Amino acid sequence: MDEKIWIGSIYLKDEGGYEIILKSLKHYKNRLKTIGKSPDLKETAGMFAPILNQQAMKTIPKIDEVIQKIQNNLVDIQLVNKLSEDIPFLEKALSCYEADIHKAENTGHEYFVKLVGNMAVAKNDLKIIKIALDKIKQYSE
Repeated sequence: MDEKIWIGSIYLKDEGGYEIILKSLKHYKNRLKTIGKSPDLKETAGMFAPILNQQAMKTIPKIDEVIQKIQNNLVDIQLVNKLSEDIPFLEKALSCYEADIHKAENTGHEYFVKLVGNMAVAKNDLKIIKIALDKIKQYSE
């Protein structure tokens, strides 16, 4: 029986996909660090805010761990393949960055605009995020 190969590893290592992944992970970390200031949390979370804050603080070390794994494993494709276990986490980071770009663009809310930073760069990142989301899910047939 043939084992499926994670095609996303090629994207990460050889096609420079690691750049948008790392950028998204760092954005996700900043988002979680400032979650208490988020208009989303203020509007909808109410009494659940402390729980969400606590969960966010538990997730930050995982982000640091994944960033370190990516940076340490880019030298060898076999090592990059081991990152496939983190696909759901990578997708979450990419989706968070994408959603925040859209919120900054559509609402103009200061929180999101500051979080995203340079909107011209962020708008270009939207295309790259879509490619990354597609590529990191791919396995050989």
